[in-house]
Amino acid sequence: MRTYILYSLLGTLFFSFYSCKNKEEEKNADVTAISEISFFKEPYRPQFHFSPTEMWMNDPNGLVYNDGIYHLFYQYYPEDIVWGPMHWGHATSKNLVYWEHKPIALFPDENGYIFSGSAVLDQMNTSGLGSRETPPLVAIFTYHNREREEDGSDDFQTQGIAYSLDNGESWIKYQDNPVLGNEGIRDFRDPKVFWHEPTQSWILVLVAGDRAQFYRSADLIAWTFLSEFGKETGAHGGVWECPDLFPLEVSGLGEEKWVLIISINPGAPNGGSGTQYFIGEFDGTTFKSDQQEEKWIDWGTDNYAGITYNNAPNNQRIFIGWMSNWAYARDTPTKEWRSAMTVPRSLSLIKSGNSYQLANYPLDNFGTIFKSEIKKNLKLAAGSSETVPFDHYNQAEIEFKTTSRNFEFSFSNSLGEELVLILDRDQELFLLDRSKSGKTSFKEEFAKDVQKMPVANMPEGEIEFRILMDWSSIEVFINNGQYVMTAQIFPNQNYTSLNFRNPATSVLSIDNLEVSRAESIW
Repeated sequence: MRTYILYSLLGTLFFSFYSCKNKEEEKNADVTAISEISFFKEPYRPQFHFSPTEMWMNDPNGLVYNDGIYHLFYQYYPEDIVWGPMHWGHATSKNLVYWEHKPIALFPDENGYIFSGSAVLDQMNTSGLGSRETPPLVAIFTYHNREREEDGSDDFQTQGIAYSLDNGESWIKYQDNPVLGNEGIRDFRDPKVFWHEPTQSWILVLVAGDRAQFYRSADLIAWTFLSEFGKETGAHGGVWECPDLFPLEVSGLGEEKWVLIISINPGAPNGGSGTQYFIGEFDGTTFKSDQQEEKWIDWGTDNYAGITYNNAPNNQRIFIGWMSNWAYARDTPTKEWRSAMTVPRSLSLIKSGNSYQLANYPLDNFGTIFKSEIKKNLKLAAGSSETVPFDHYNQAEIEFKTTSRNFEFSFSNSLGEELVLILDRDQELFLLDRSKSGKTSFKEEFAKDVQKMPVANMPEGEIEFRILMDWSSIEVFINNGQYVMTAQIFPNQNYTSLNFRNPATSVLSIDNLEVSRAESIW
């Protein structure tokens, strides 16, 4: 969105969502739209991914659609570019491409910080917090009581709610919070709530230590425990976080399965944070899965804590993740702001043999911001290479097709910095090496290892590659999102060369190569 937010606080104009001197003054501050100014152009600032105006951001929260508006809330600390007392930041969009920044939605209070959660449209006013004529948006979030945590108690995380009667413009916290207490589980958080039509009730899933727990409510206020899942299933190398549960139809089969998403930190396959998923059945009380192997929604290091939209049009399942990793999130080389979100992605289920796989791919309307500038086909003899120059690969979309399962490509600049990607037929792996991609020394974990993604089930024939490169990130989608890797990068200069190399003994064909320049959304 080509507008920007200017707050007037204490007679000084500056860009911010919050002033520690007077929270309420800021919350009610006048908002002035300013256009065509030099803003959102700081080093490494993404130009087509959502990022906060300034300061720290992490998990997406409260993803909900209502009355033509997509709401994106997020974990936000408005006083520093490192994690601190959590608020819910807020932005809105009409198309999930251009975003409008909004004032902070939820502030910490006597019950604690405002940790992650979800939001729903209470269309039938089951909560009694609105009316049939004005159904409320209801946010469900975790309270984190820092004082009780420091005192050594285990019940410092509880669940609270807030509601809005003006489509998210303002929020009122429920007077009798918390609505779901804690009987002594240290990690008891991140509620995702949805309406379950067969049981005519609200279902809440949250993480409770090393498992997920499920609850039911008729009114979003009084909750009854149902069941739990996962104590001895899936990856357990770290803390479980940010669950999500939803049904999806299997592409082309008319079969429906339930998907449970669980983020974990640490314990991801390439280190630090990652998001796993389970395919199974949910009967309104219990989630069951016979899945044996670990499955990951994204094999890159920088897609975490993602959840999906409630109430999206046409029952579309739209996912957004936090584009970072707790192994180095506090140390990335930005100054005024820190962190961005992935592009919104459509989720789908595909079946290969007896196995189900969750694919994720950019929304169709996202393509409107790209302008094609290069189109060509390449044929590389055995052992040869070819370079495709372009002035700004760090704000671009790159697409091509190939039947090869053994080739390399990289992005580089005149400083000798290089981001290397390899499809390795013999190892059945796709590899991403950012060790020489630019700034990497800010944290050892950032580029210590080559990132690896198994591609053993890749189909025969021609496959599609789609790559979104922003100023400080790369998202790689293979075969329409069957295989996905997301990673941050911090080159000291734009990448200006795309280099293909053929290590095989046969000719490498790169078909329908297209490079498109991305428009800035700000």
